[in-house]
Amino acid sequence: MKGHLSLLIYRALLPLLFLIAFPRWVLKMLRRGGFGTALNERIGIYFREAEFEPSGAIHFHSISVGETALALKLMKAWAAQSPGTRFVLATGTATGHHFANCAAIPGLRVTYSPLDFPWMIRQYINRFEPERIILIEGDVWPNLLRIAEKRGIRIDLANARNSPRSASRLLKFAPALRPFFSKLSTVCIQEEEHRALWQALGIAPEKIHQTGSIKFDAESSPVPSPNPSFAEMLAAFGINRPIVLAASTFPGEEEMLAQAIFEANPAALPVIVPRHAERRAEVAKALSKSGFAVTLRSAFLKPVSSSPHAFVIDTTGELAAWTAHADAVIIGKSFLSTGGQNPAEAILAHKPIILGPHMDNFQPLVRHLLEKGGALPAHDEASIALAVRAALDPQCAADLTDKAMQILSFHNGATRRHLSVLQDTRPSA
Repeated sequence: MKGHLSLLIYRALLPLLFLIAFPRWVLKMLRRGGFGTALNERIGIYFREAEFEPSGAIHFHSISVGETALALKLMKAWAAQSPGTRFVLATGTATGHHFANCAAIPGLRVTYSPLDFPWMIRQYINRFEPERIILIEGDVWPNLLRIAEKRGIRIDLANARNSPRSASRLLKFAPALRPFFSKLSTVCIQEEEHRALWQALGIAPEKIHQTGSIKFDAESSPVPSPNPSFAEMLAAFGINRPIVLAASTFPGEEEMLAQAIFEANPAALPVIVPRHAERRAEVAKALSKSGFAVTLRSAFLKPVSSSPHAFVIDTTGELAAWTAHADAVIIGKSFLSTGGQNPAEAILAHKPIILGPHMDNFQPLVRHLLEKGGALPAHDEASIALAVRAALDPQCAADLTDKAMQILSFHNGATRRHLSVLQDTRPSA
Protein backbone atom coordinates (compact mmCIF):
# COMPACT_ATOMS: atom_id res chain seq x y z
CA MET A 1 0.00 0.00 0.00
CA LYS A 2 2.81 2.40 0.93
CA GLY A 3 4.46 1.72 -2.41
CA HIS A 4 1.33 2.61 -4.36
CA LEU A 5 0.85 5.82 -2.38
CA SER A 6 4.49 6.83 -2.85
CA LEU A 7 4.22 6.18 -6.57
CA LEU A 8 1.02 8.21 -6.87
CA ILE A 9 2.61 11.16 -5.05
CA TYR A 10 5.74 10.91 -7.21
CA ARG A 11 3.77 10.76 -10.44
CA ALA A 12 1.69 13.75 -9.37
CA LEU A 13 4.77 15.82 -8.56
CA LEU A 14 6.88 14.78 -11.56
CA PRO A 15 5.20 17.07 -14.17
CA LEU A 16 5.49 20.03 -11.77
CA LEU A 17 9.18 19.30 -11.12
CA PHE A 18 9.74 19.01 -14.87
CA LEU A 19 8.12 22.40 -15.55
CA ILE A 20 10.25 24.04 -12.84
CA ALA A 21 13.49 22.50 -14.14
CA PHE A 22 12.76 22.87 -17.87
CA PRO A 23 13.86 26.54 -18.37
CA ARG A 24 17.20 25.92 -16.62
CA TRP A 25 17.70 22.77 -18.66
CA VAL A 26 17.11 24.68 -21.91
CA LEU A 27 19.68 27.32 -20.92
CA LYS A 28 22.22 24.59 -20.16
CA MET A 29 21.63 22.94 -23.52
CA LEU A 30 22.03 26.26 -25.33
CA ARG A 31 25.32 26.98 -23.54
CA ARG A 32 26.73 23.49 -24.08
CA GLY A 33 25.56 22.78 -27.61
CA GLY A 34 23.13 20.04 -26.65
CA PHE A 35 20.53 20.99 -29.24
CA GLY A 36 22.79 19.68 -31.98
CA THR A 37 22.45 16.16 -30.56
CA ALA A 38 19.62 13.62 -30.44
CA LEU A 39 17.77 15.23 -27.53
CA ASN A 40 14.50 13.86 -28.87
CA GLU A 41 15.56 10.53 -27.32
CA ARG A 42 15.26 12.19 -23.90
CA ILE A 43 11.46 12.16 -24.37
CA GLY A 44 11.23 8.71 -25.94
CA ILE A 45 11.20 9.80 -29.58
CA TYR A 46 13.65 7.97 -31.86
CA PHE A 47 14.47 8.59 -35.50
CA ARG A 48 16.64 5.52 -36.08
CA GLU A 49 15.05 2.40 -37.49
CA ALA A 50 14.24 0.14 -34.52
CA GLU A 51 15.48 -2.97 -36.32
CA PHE A 52 19.04 -1.61 -36.24
CA GLU A 53 19.07 -1.12 -32.47
CA PRO A 54 21.12 -3.52 -30.27
CA SER A 55 18.31 -5.53 -28.70
CA GLY A 56 19.18 -7.47 -25.55
CA ALA A 57 22.32 -5.49 -24.70
CA ILE A 58 23.59 -4.51 -21.26
CA HIS A 59 22.54 -0.94 -20.53
CA PHE A 60 24.40 1.59 -18.40
CA HIS A 61 22.66 4.77 -17.19
CA SER A 62 24.69 7.82 -16.17
CA ILE A 63 23.93 11.50 -15.67
CA SER A 64 27.11 13.58 -15.49
CA VAL A 65 30.38 13.35 -17.40
CA GLY A 66 32.00 11.84 -14.30
CA GLU A 67 29.41 9.06 -14.10
CA THR A 68 29.71 8.51 -17.85
CA ALA A 69 33.47 8.06 -17.45
CA LEU A 70 32.86 5.41 -14.78
CA ALA A 71 30.37 3.59 -17.01
CA LEU A 72 32.86 3.59 -19.89
CA LYS A 73 35.59 2.25 -17.61
CA LEU A 74 33.32 -0.61 -16.50
CA MET A 75 32.31 -1.36 -20.09
CA LYS A 76 35.91 -1.55 -21.28
CA ALA A 77 36.84 -3.92 -18.46
CA TRP A 78 33.70 -6.00 -19.10
CA ALA A 79 34.42 -6.22 -22.83
CA ALA A 80 38.01 -7.28 -22.12
CA GLN A 81 36.74 -10.18 -20.01
CA SER A 82 33.77 -11.04 -22.26
CA PRO A 83 34.52 -10.04 -25.87
CA GLY A 84 31.43 -9.55 -28.01
CA THR A 85 29.24 -8.23 -25.18
CA ARG A 86 26.98 -5.49 -26.50
CA PHE A 87 26.42 -2.27 -24.57
CA VAL A 88 24.11 0.73 -24.62
CA LEU A 89 25.02 3.84 -22.65
CA ALA A 90 22.17 6.21 -21.78
CA THR A 91 23.40 9.60 -20.59
CA GLY A 92 21.55 12.46 -18.95
CA THR A 93 23.48 15.44 -20.35
CA ALA A 94 24.73 16.66 -23.71
CA THR A 95 28.28 16.84 -22.33
CA GLY A 96 28.09 13.22 -21.19
CA HIS A 97 26.60 12.22 -24.55
CA HIS A 98 29.49 13.87 -26.41
CA PHE A 99 32.07 12.36 -24.06
CA ALA A 100 30.66 8.85 -24.56
CA ASN A 101 30.67 9.19 -28.35
CA CYS A 102 34.29 10.36 -28.26
CA ALA A 103 35.28 7.22 -26.34
CA ALA A 104 35.00 5.31 -29.64
CA ILE A 105 34.10 1.94 -28.09
CA PRO A 106 33.30 -0.40 -31.02
CA GLY A 107 29.59 -1.18 -31.28
CA LEU A 108 28.57 1.05 -28.36
CA ARG A 109 25.17 2.67 -28.85
CA VAL A 110 25.05 6.04 -27.07
CA THR A 111 21.59 7.41 -26.40
CA TYR A 112 19.90 9.76 -23.96
CA SER A 113 18.27 8.29 -20.88
CA PRO A 114 14.52 8.92 -21.04
CA LEU A 115 12.85 11.21 -18.55
CA ASP A 116 11.11 9.21 -15.84
CA PHE A 117 7.61 9.51 -17.28
CA PRO A 118 6.02 6.05 -17.67
CA TRP A 119 5.32 6.30 -21.43
CA MET A 120 8.88 7.49 -22.12
CA ILE A 121 10.34 4.61 -20.10
CA ARG A 122 8.11 2.12 -21.96
CA GLN A 123 9.20 3.54 -25.31
CA TYR A 124 12.82 3.10 -24.29
CA ILE A 125 12.37 -0.47 -23.02
CA ASN A 126 10.19 -1.52 -25.97
CA ARG A 127 12.78 -0.24 -28.37
CA PHE A 128 15.96 -1.63 -26.83
CA GLU A 129 14.68 -4.62 -24.82
CA PRO A 130 17.65 -4.42 -22.41
CA GLU A 131 18.97 -7.62 -20.90
CA ARG A 132 19.75 -5.68 -17.73
CA ILE A 133 20.28 -2.08 -16.60
CA ILE A 134 23.19 -0.86 -14.50
CA LEU A 135 22.76 2.52 -12.85
CA ILE A 136 25.85 4.56 -11.95
CA GLU A 137 26.27 6.18 -8.51
CA GLY A 138 22.82 7.68 -7.90
CA ASP A 139 20.78 7.58 -11.10
CA VAL A 140 17.76 5.89 -9.45
CA TRP A 141 14.30 6.64 -10.86
CA PRO A 142 11.03 5.17 -9.48
CA ASN A 143 9.16 4.61 -12.75
CA LEU A 144 12.21 3.04 -14.39
CA LEU A 145 12.61 0.67 -11.44
CA ARG A 146 8.93 -0.28 -11.39
CA ILE A 147 8.53 -0.84 -15.14
CA ALA A 148 11.81 -2.74 -15.44
CA GLU A 149 10.75 -5.05 -12.61
CA LYS A 150 7.44 -5.76 -14.36
CA ARG A 151 9.35 -6.66 -17.53
CA GLY A 152 11.72 -8.94 -15.62
CA ILE A 153 14.76 -6.71 -16.26
CA ARG A 154 17.40 -6.81 -13.55
CA ILE A 155 18.62 -3.41 -12.31
CA ASP A 156 21.87 -2.96 -10.39
CA LEU A 157 23.45 0.12 -8.82
CA ALA A 158 27.21 0.44 -9.32
CA ASN A 159 29.61 2.67 -7.39
CA ALA A 160 26.78 3.85 -5.12
CA ARG A 161 27.70 7.26 -3.78
CA ASN A 162 26.29 9.03 -0.73
CA SER A 163 27.39 12.43 0.50
CA PRO A 164 26.42 13.25 4.09
CA ARG A 165 23.76 15.63 2.75
CA SER A 166 22.20 13.11 0.34
CA ALA A 167 22.33 10.37 2.99
CA SER A 168 20.45 12.61 5.40
CA ARG A 169 17.75 13.32 2.80
CA LEU A 170 17.42 9.65 1.86
CA LEU A 171 17.02 8.59 5.48
CA LYS A 172 14.43 11.30 6.07
CA PHE A 173 12.26 9.89 3.30
CA ALA A 174 13.28 6.25 3.72
CA PRO A 175 9.74 4.89 4.37
CA ALA A 176 8.51 6.38 1.07
CA LEU A 177 11.61 5.31 -0.85
CA ARG A 178 11.88 1.68 0.31
CA PRO A 179 9.28 0.35 -2.16
CA PHE A 180 11.43 1.69 -5.03
CA PHE A 181 14.97 1.02 -3.82
CA SER A 182 14.08 -2.53 -2.77
CA LYS A 183 13.63 -3.36 -6.47
CA LEU A 184 17.41 -3.10 -7.02
CA SER A 185 19.04 -6.49 -7.51
CA THR A 186 22.50 -5.45 -6.35
CA VAL A 187 24.07 -2.36 -4.77
CA CYS A 188 27.87 -1.94 -4.93
CA ILE A 189 28.93 0.39 -2.13
CA GLN A 190 32.21 2.28 -1.90
CA GLU A 191 32.72 2.14 1.87
CA GLU A 192 31.54 -0.24 4.60
CA GLU A 193 30.06 2.67 6.54
CA HIS A 194 27.46 3.12 3.76
CA ARG A 195 25.97 -0.35 4.31
CA ALA A 196 23.55 0.73 7.06
CA LEU A 197 22.04 3.44 4.83
CA TRP A 198 21.21 1.01 2.02
CA GLN A 199 19.72 -1.48 4.45
CA ALA A 200 17.56 1.33 5.84
CA LEU A 201 16.41 1.98 2.26
CA GLY A 202 15.12 -1.57 1.96
CA ILE A 203 18.05 -3.40 0.33
CA ALA A 204 18.51 -6.92 1.69
CA PRO A 205 21.97 -7.41 3.29
CA GLU A 206 22.97 -10.12 0.79
CA LYS A 207 22.40 -7.69 -2.10
CA ILE A 208 24.91 -5.14 -0.75
CA HIS A 209 28.55 -5.59 -1.75
CA GLN A 210 31.48 -3.45 -0.68
CA THR A 211 33.62 -2.98 -3.79
CA GLY A 212 35.42 0.33 -3.30
CA SER A 213 35.14 3.21 -5.76
CA ILE A 214 35.82 2.77 -9.48
CA LYS A 215 36.59 6.49 -9.53
CA PHE A 216 39.52 5.97 -7.16
CA ASP A 217 40.74 2.64 -8.57
CA ALA A 218 44.40 3.06 -9.55
CA GLU A 219 44.43 -0.35 -11.27
CA SER A 220 41.97 0.79 -13.94
CA SER A 221 42.97 4.47 -14.07
CA PRO A 222 45.80 5.54 -16.34
CA VAL A 223 48.30 7.79 -14.58
CA PRO A 224 48.10 11.28 -16.13
CA SER A 225 51.07 11.80 -18.43
CA PRO A 226 52.66 15.03 -19.71
CA ASN A 227 51.99 16.35 -23.20
CA PRO A 228 55.00 17.85 -25.05
CA SER A 229 52.93 20.58 -26.69
CA PHE A 230 51.52 21.56 -23.29
CA ALA A 231 55.07 21.75 -21.92
CA GLU A 232 55.96 24.18 -24.73
CA MET A 233 53.01 26.42 -23.90
CA LEU A 234 53.93 26.50 -20.23
CA ALA A 235 57.57 27.24 -21.04
CA ALA A 236 56.42 30.33 -22.96
CA PHE A 237 55.44 31.86 -19.59
CA GLY A 238 58.98 31.35 -18.28
CA ILE A 239 61.28 28.41 -17.71
CA ASN A 240 61.04 26.59 -14.35
CA ARG A 241 58.08 28.59 -13.06
CA PRO A 242 56.08 26.67 -10.42
CA ILE A 243 52.77 25.55 -11.93
CA VAL A 244 49.72 25.63 -9.65
CA LEU A 245 46.64 24.17 -11.30
CA ALA A 246 43.12 25.07 -10.16
CA ALA A 247 41.03 22.11 -11.35
CA SER A 248 37.34 22.21 -12.33
CA THR A 249 36.61 25.64 -10.90
CA PHE A 250 33.19 27.24 -10.51
CA PRO A 251 32.13 30.91 -10.74
CA GLY A 252 34.01 33.21 -8.39
CA GLU A 253 36.72 30.69 -7.59
CA GLU A 254 39.00 31.57 -10.50
CA GLU A 255 39.99 35.05 -9.41
CA MET A 256 40.18 34.09 -5.72
CA LEU A 257 42.49 31.15 -6.43
CA ALA A 258 44.66 33.10 -8.89
CA GLN A 259 45.12 35.89 -6.33
CA ALA A 260 46.03 33.39 -3.62
CA ILE A 261 48.56 31.67 -5.88
CA PHE A 262 50.17 35.02 -6.73
CA GLU A 263 50.28 35.97 -3.04
CA ALA A 264 51.91 32.63 -2.17
CA ASN A 265 54.55 32.92 -4.88
CA PRO A 266 54.58 35.75 -7.45
CA ALA A 267 56.67 33.54 -9.74
CA ALA A 268 54.05 30.76 -9.77
CA LEU A 269 51.78 30.46 -12.80
CA PRO A 270 48.06 29.99 -12.06
CA VAL A 271 46.68 27.47 -14.57
CA ILE A 272 42.90 27.70 -14.34
CA VAL A 273 40.69 24.88 -15.65
CA PRO A 274 37.01 25.92 -15.41
CA ARG A 275 34.58 23.04 -14.96
CA HIS A 276 32.63 24.33 -17.98
CA ALA A 277 34.76 25.56 -20.89
CA GLU A 278 31.95 27.72 -22.26
CA ARG A 279 32.54 30.11 -19.34
CA ARG A 280 35.84 31.20 -20.94
CA ALA A 281 34.78 34.83 -21.56
CA GLU A 282 33.38 35.22 -18.05
CA VAL A 283 36.51 33.71 -16.48
CA ALA A 284 38.88 35.81 -18.62
CA LYS A 285 36.99 38.99 -17.73
CA ALA A 286 37.07 38.25 -14.00
CA LEU A 287 40.79 37.48 -14.03
CA SER A 288 41.56 40.58 -16.08
CA LYS A 289 39.65 42.76 -13.60
CA SER A 290 41.82 41.22 -10.87
CA GLY A 291 44.96 42.43 -12.65
CA PHE A 292 46.04 39.30 -14.53
CA ALA A 293 47.08 39.12 -18.16
CA VAL A 294 44.93 36.23 -19.40
CA THR A 295 45.91 33.70 -22.04
CA LEU A 296 43.31 31.26 -23.33
CA ARG A 297 44.39 27.75 -24.30
CA SER A 298 41.96 27.81 -27.26
CA ALA A 299 43.62 30.94 -28.72
CA PHE A 300 47.16 30.52 -27.46
CA LEU A 301 49.67 33.26 -28.24
CA LYS A 302 53.04 33.64 -26.57
CA PRO A 303 52.46 35.97 -23.60
CA VAL A 304 54.19 39.35 -23.79
CA SER A 305 52.61 41.40 -20.99
CA SER A 306 54.63 42.23 -17.88
CA SER A 307 51.52 41.83 -15.73
CA PRO A 308 51.00 38.72 -13.60
CA HIS A 309 49.81 35.96 -15.93
CA ALA A 310 46.93 33.49 -15.66
CA PHE A 311 46.59 30.65 -18.16
CA VAL A 312 42.98 29.50 -18.72
CA ILE A 313 42.42 26.00 -20.11
CA ASP A 314 39.15 26.44 -21.99
CA THR A 315 39.21 23.17 -23.92
CA THR A 316 37.58 19.92 -22.77
CA GLY A 317 39.09 16.52 -22.10
CA GLU A 318 42.58 17.78 -21.23
CA LEU A 319 42.53 18.09 -17.45
CA ALA A 320 44.51 14.88 -16.82
CA ALA A 321 47.37 15.95 -19.09
CA TRP A 322 47.54 19.45 -17.59
CA THR A 323 47.53 17.87 -14.11
CA ALA A 324 50.66 15.95 -15.08
CA HIS A 325 52.48 19.29 -15.60
CA ALA A 326 51.42 20.83 -12.27
CA ASP A 327 53.53 21.21 -9.13
CA ALA A 328 50.41 21.50 -6.97
CA VAL A 329 46.66 21.12 -7.58
CA ILE A 330 43.77 23.03 -5.99
CA ILE A 331 40.44 21.18 -6.24
CA GLY A 332 37.63 23.41 -7.50
CA LYS A 333 33.95 23.59 -6.56
CA SER A 334 35.10 23.25 -2.97
CA PHE A 335 35.39 26.94 -2.02
CA LEU A 336 32.48 28.97 -3.40
CA SER A 337 30.27 26.09 -4.53
CA THR A 338 29.29 22.78 -2.93
CA GLY A 339 30.17 19.15 -3.42
CA GLY A 340 33.73 19.48 -4.68
CA GLN A 341 35.41 17.67 -7.56
CA ASN A 342 37.28 14.38 -7.82
CA PRO A 343 40.79 14.61 -6.26
CA ALA A 344 41.86 11.11 -7.37
CA GLU A 345 43.34 12.14 -10.72
CA ALA A 346 45.76 14.56 -9.05
CA ILE A 347 46.67 11.99 -6.39
CA LEU A 348 47.40 9.37 -9.07
CA ALA A 349 49.65 11.92 -10.78
CA HIS A 350 51.54 12.28 -7.45
CA LYS A 351 50.62 15.94 -7.05
CA PRO A 352 50.01 17.56 -3.65
CA ILE A 353 46.39 18.65 -3.37
CA ILE A 354 44.64 21.54 -1.65
CA LEU A 355 40.98 21.12 -0.69
CA GLY A 356 38.32 23.69 0.14
CA PRO A 357 35.72 23.17 2.89
CA HIS A 358 32.94 21.93 0.60
CA MET A 359 34.02 18.44 -0.52
CA ASP A 360 30.88 16.59 0.62
CA ASN A 361 30.52 14.57 -2.59
CA PHE A 362 33.85 12.87 -1.94
CA GLN A 363 33.42 11.80 1.64
CA PRO A 364 34.70 9.75 3.41
CA LEU A 365 37.80 9.82 1.16
CA VAL A 366 38.41 13.51 1.90
CA ARG A 367 38.03 12.96 5.63
CA HIS A 368 40.65 10.19 5.49
CA LEU A 369 43.00 12.40 3.43
CA LEU A 370 42.78 15.28 5.90
CA GLU A 371 43.03 13.06 8.99
CA LYS A 372 46.12 11.25 7.67
CA GLY A 373 47.87 14.31 6.24
CA GLY A 374 47.33 13.39 2.60
CA ALA A 375 45.89 16.79 1.62
CA LEU A 376 46.06 20.42 2.71
CA PRO A 377 42.85 22.15 3.85
CA ALA A 378 42.05 25.78 3.04
CA HIS A 379 38.96 27.96 3.27
CA ASP A 380 39.81 31.51 2.15
CA GLU A 381 42.40 33.44 0.14
CA ALA A 382 44.88 33.71 3.01
CA SER A 383 44.75 30.02 3.94
CA ILE A 384 44.94 29.01 0.26
CA ALA A 385 48.14 31.07 -0.08
CA LEU A 386 49.64 29.34 2.98
CA ALA A 387 48.66 25.93 1.57
CA VAL A 388 50.19 26.74 -1.83
CA ARG A 389 53.49 27.71 -0.17
CA ALA A 390 53.51 24.41 1.72
CA ALA A 391 52.56 22.35 -1.36
CA LEU A 392 55.40 23.89 -3.38
CA ASP A 393 57.95 22.81 -0.79
CA PRO A 394 59.49 19.57 -2.18
CA GLN A 395 59.69 17.74 1.16
CA CYS A 396 56.12 18.65 2.12
CA ALA A 397 54.86 17.69 -1.36
CA ALA A 398 56.54 14.27 -1.18
CA ASP A 399 55.01 13.60 2.24
CA LEU A 400 51.53 14.65 1.07
CA THR A 401 51.60 12.55 -2.10
CA ASP A 402 52.91 9.43 -0.32
CA LYS A 403 50.16 9.58 2.30
CA ALA A 404 47.46 10.31 -0.30
CA MET A 405 48.50 7.30 -2.40
CA GLN A 406 48.37 5.05 0.67
CA ILE A 407 44.79 6.15 1.35
CA LEU A 408 43.72 5.80 -2.28
CA SER A 409 45.16 2.28 -2.44
CA PHE A 410 42.16 1.04 -0.43
CA HIS A 411 40.17 1.30 -3.67
CA ASN A 412 42.66 -0.61 -5.82
CA GLY A 413 40.82 -3.36 -7.70
CA ALA A 414 37.38 -1.73 -7.33
CA THR A 415 36.61 -2.17 -11.05
CA ARG A 416 37.58 -5.84 -10.85
CA ARG A 417 35.40 -6.35 -7.78
CA HIS A 418 32.46 -4.64 -9.50
CA LEU A 419 32.74 -7.02 -12.43
CA SER A 420 32.84 -10.01 -10.10
CA VAL A 421 29.54 -8.89 -8.57
CA LEU A 422 27.79 -7.62 -11.71
CA GLN A 423 28.73 -10.57 -13.91
CA ASP A 424 27.22 -13.00 -11.40
CA THR A 425 24.10 -14.02 -13.30
CA ARG A 426 22.52 -15.98 -10.46
CA PRO A 427 18.97 -14.79 -9.71
CA SER A 428 18.92 -12.12 -7.03
CA ALA A 429 17.37 -12.98 -3.71
